[in-house]
Amino acid sequence: MVDVARQLFAKNGLENTTMNDIAQASGKGRRTLYTYFKSKEDIYFAVIETELERLSDKLDEVAARKISPHEKVIELIYTHLAMIRETVVRNGNLRAEFFRNIWMVEKVRKRFDRAEMELFRKVFAEGKEEGEFDIDNVNLVADITHYCIKGLEVPYIYGRIAHGNTEQETKPQVAKFVYGALGKHNQSSI
Repeated sequence: MVDVARQLFAKNGLENTTMNDIAQASGKGRRTLYTYFKSKEDIYFAVIETELERLSDKLDEVAARKISPHEKVIELIYTHLAMIRETVVRNGNLRAEFFRNIWMVEKVRKRFDRAEMELFRKVFAEGKEEGEFDIDNVNLVADITHYCIKGLEVPYIYGRIAHGNTEQETKPQVAKFVYGALGKHNQSSI
């Protein structure tokens, strides 16, 4: 039902989709629909949660890779931005609702945000432990990283960042910026 609702919202928008439309398209009765969801907004929240779960799963895959913490950070950043763009693009008219109802989205997104910050904490702690990062406060750096990436979402979706450049062209510069911020222990000072 949630995916059917997502498709209808993407095609028609939130305002132009009714509970009856969702029930008919999913082959369920309205009663069945109301058994699981109290309102169209509840289904909208479920759609957002499902999309965020897709993103979270991809980030978990990156974090589980057998690559250095430095590489994980860059891959997490690019995966986050690419998945957000893909989600917005594939959801058509829902895209406008996403930006118009940003506070509704933020309400649903809190759990995802906490999980992403925890993922960054683990990667930064791993990098600090291995001597790759010179970080005094892992929690603070994880929070800042998360909010920086979140702040890049809209410009990234609209192609306002690195316009005309490929990922292969931008990754070295992004890595240089990120690695500079994370610092690295100087081997001669150890």
